[in-house]
Amino acid sequence: MATQPIEIGPAGIQAARNIEYLRLLRGLSQQRLAERCTALGRPLTNIALSRTERARRRCDIDDLVTIATALGVSPITLLTTSAAGKRG
Repeated sequence: MATQPIEIGPAGIQAARNIEYLRLLRGLSQQRLAERCTALGRPLTNIALSRTERARRRCDIDDLVTIATALGVSPITLLTTSAAGKRG
């Protein structure tokens, strides 16, 4: 029996938006951010990061913490509306 993929909810969508926003704000390519995550001990490809930013891939808690660290923010920043909400 095939199972349906778990839908990405509002918090996941917000995290995806914030990851992309903060990455661009810091002038990082997806490749560079993926390299930072890998250097922190959580291997992440730029393809996985791209899918995460576009809410095509779920971001698990370990990815979230590593991405936040690589971006220089706390994990809660990625989950709240404040980061991407400052877009102007």
